[in-house]
Amino acid sequence: MACFSATQLYSLSWTLSAKPRPLNPYPNSSLFVKCTNRTLSTVPSPIRCPSRASIVSSCVSSEIGIAERASTLRELCEGHVPDHILRRVEEVGFVAPTDVQREALPVLLSGHDCILHAQTGSGKTLAYLLSMFSVVNTQRSAVQAVIVVPTRELGMQVTKVARVLSAKPAEPGVEACSVMALLDGGMLRRHKSWLKAEPPTVVVATLGSLCQMLEKQILTLESMRVLIIDEVDFIFNSPKQVSSLRKVLMSYSSIKNRQTIFASASIPHHRRFLHDCIQQKWTKADVVHVHVNPVEPMPSRLHHRFLICDKDERPQTLLSLLKSDAPQSAIIFVGEQSEKSKKAGQGPPTTLLIDLLRTSDTGCSDVLLLEEDMNFNSRAASLSEMRQGGSYLLVATDLASRGVDLPETTHIYNFDLPKNAVDYLHRAGRTGRRPFSDDKCIVTSIITPEERFALQRFENELVFNCAEMVL
Repeated sequence: MACFSATQLYSLSWTLSAKPRPLNPYPNSSLFVKCTNRTLSTVPSPIRCPSRASIVSSCVSSEIGIAERASTLRELCEGHVPDHILRRVEEVGFVAPTDVQREALPVLLSGHDCILHAQTGSGKTLAYLLSMFSVVNTQRSAVQAVIVVPTRELGMQVTKVARVLSAKPAEPGVEACSVMALLDGGMLRRHKSWLKAEPPTVVVATLGSLCQMLEKQILTLESMRVLIIDEVDFIFNSPKQVSSLRKVLMSYSSIKNRQTIFASASIPHHRRFLHDCIQQKWTKADVVHVHVNPVEPMPSRLHHRFLICDKDERPQTLLSLLKSDAPQSAIIFVGEQSEKSKKAGQGPPTTLLIDLLRTSDTGCSDVLLLEEDMNFNSRAASLSEMRQGGSYLLVATDLASRGVDLPETTHIYNFDLPKNAVDYLHRAGRTGRRPFSDDKCIVTSIITPEERFALQRFENELVFNCAEMVL
């Protein structure tokens, strides 16, 4: 079976389209509004509709002005987001807006379709949740907002934040916003009766679960006002996912009746993606691309380093690193087991590494595992243990590189080098997730001499410097 990269699949996905893409998808009529180290861009309809371009330009300029003057999230959202939501936001510690929230919220709250493109841990989730709460009506029994996530772990996280912010307030007459998670597994059967009897206001779902409910007509999107696709670039790893996403965007709902929001830290060929969203009618023509820190894809406080050794020396090298670094909380990323290794009857690399760490003096009280083959309850238990505090070592595959929010993590170790720069970006983004913190966060790659060229390629693509270290 042929294997394709995410970028190839993205390009391949459009070959099924009835409309060919023009040779130059970025006509001079495209509008870009630039700010310091960030870009807000819109792609209006081509030159045949100049009045639309001037209207969009005026709106975006006004939105930038609002963002520059606001010093708190309340100032950005007041008059749009219900007061009890804003009070809850402040109670849980979100007061000052991050860069992406400052730039995106005026755009989102004005009703524009939007592509949120910013570093991992920059606050995209809170931005789109606040925008969502500004339009849903809790008095109405219908699904009004859908958040599509790539993994169950990210879905659990988004659901938890949404429920915390929308908890029933003390004042009478104000209803809590009901949030349902459709994240695969046995729970789906339990949710069918709930969906029919009393539809929730917000649904957080993996793409497979959402399409399953839509196909069986257990769930409809007739009343949906907001559709959010988180980690949108991850979907292009699979042709089946692309096909399902197209159905959600075009068959089960219409761009006329909804606000569409795409979010990710990595969108390959983002200008083409912006253009194609309009051409394929995934978004309205005045969609706004909020691109924060385009020159610096990763937080500047991350320190990158590498250590060269032979492949069979990596386990002992990792133990030496853990002893010298003494991290309070760390994630060790391991590659998927190869088919050759499976056929040879060898154990999964994650299991072998877990056994080594648990029998060695690592200094961490808990050594935990997170990988695709684990059942849902085991994966949830691992995340729950880590969020309760204390020191931990998490051994994980790339399942943990997307959206898992563990703010205490200070060290990332690439026991196996990721396959591409995008995977490196998301792995590294599991640390440095406290927006206003000055904590030093370190990303370490243990590589063979032959892998040095691949790491240099990641440095060039992601614009960072990786220093060599010697134990």
